[in-house]
Amino acid sequence: MRIFYDGKMYSPQLFGGISRYFANIISRLPETYTPIVTTYCDKANTTGTAHYSAHPNLRDFKYSRFLHYRIAPIIEKFYFRKVTNNEKFELAHPTYYSLLTQREISEYKCPVVITVHDMIHELFPKQKDPHGIERKEKQKAVLAAQGIICVSENTKKDLLERYPALENKVTVTHLASDIDINKSYGNEKTPTQPYYLFVGSRDKQYKNFDCLLLAFSQVISVNSEVVLCVVGRPFNTYETNLIKELNLTNYIEYYGQVGDNHLAKLYRCSVAFVYPSLYEGFGIPPLEAMSCGTVAVASNTSSIPEVVGDAGILFDPKAVGDLAEILLFLLDNPIERDRLITKGYQRAKTFSWDKTVAQTLEVYRSVSHC
Repeated sequence: MRIFYDGKMYSPQLFGGISRYFANIISRLPETYTPIVTTYCDKANTTGTAHYSAHPNLRDFKYSRFLHYRIAPIIEKFYFRKVTNNEKFELAHPTYYSLLTQREISEYKCPVVITVHDMIHELFPKQKDPHGIERKEKQKAVLAAQGIICVSENTKKDLLERYPALENKVTVTHLASDIDINKSYGNEKTPTQPYYLFVGSRDKQYKNFDCLLLAFSQVISVNSEVVLCVVGRPFNTYETNLIKELNLTNYIEYYGQVGDNHLAKLYRCSVAFVYPSLYEGFGIPPLEAMSCGTVAVASNTSSIPEVVGDAGILFDPKAVGDLAEILLFLLDNPIERDRLITKGYQRAKTFSWDKTVAQTLEVYRSVSHC
């Protein structure tokens, strides 16, 4: 089977979660399949290599962006349209809800599969999609698709609340972790004091980083020997001021963006990984934490319980005091912490990219009748 992957998402998210998702799908396709991928290279991607792994039959079409960013989309769409018209394929699985060709997904002359990773734009429209552009693109995409993949049962529920007629088209395929404990034994730096770990985006509206800072300030008032390690983008002005107000400046170690091996070690050596998010389409970081041998302390909302199950500690993300008690409990109860680490490690093994790809192939076959 020849499958066309329009690489629109490789532009804003060259190495992000969606790019990793398609990397794992494409690289694990059977050798009888031919993946066809379009993308472009620019200053941020000088090699033209997006984050997808090699496949023996990969047909990779890259457009070298060389014009002003306002003019380039006018010109490059013709390149991508030519490739799309010339390549023969039985199925299309776009990486996003809009295409590099700037055509409608409904214009494909073959079955289309769309993956819905979350419903953030619908649930947090004022911040994430104030003009409704993303919501409109997603609506057109899912209504045009013959098959829809949701990455969690919760995302499926959120989608069907808005589009109940799509139920027979939807399949749930959970994601998996790209890192595990085997990557965690390098010489990368970790904090010298016991530490809790926070990883990823800190979007103010739903990532709920404030809750962690408030809870951590309560922990420090009881035990001043611990620190909070933060991996991700630099602190903004609001976060910096809040950290100062809570007198946490000397208790936070910022690590910026780190590679997979370093991240795996930071997970393994932490007292716990803390995930206070109010909403996730899936939530890979708690799965990474369990895969790397630490306790996942995570919100009891949206899809997160699907990932963590009873192998971590779930909490109400609005209950700052509860979170502080959990963090102190793990410091004082190493036997229970070790039990949870063992349970989490076993839980993480139930998620695998091979399983995800096998389920995805079933979707491909069902819509293409191959």
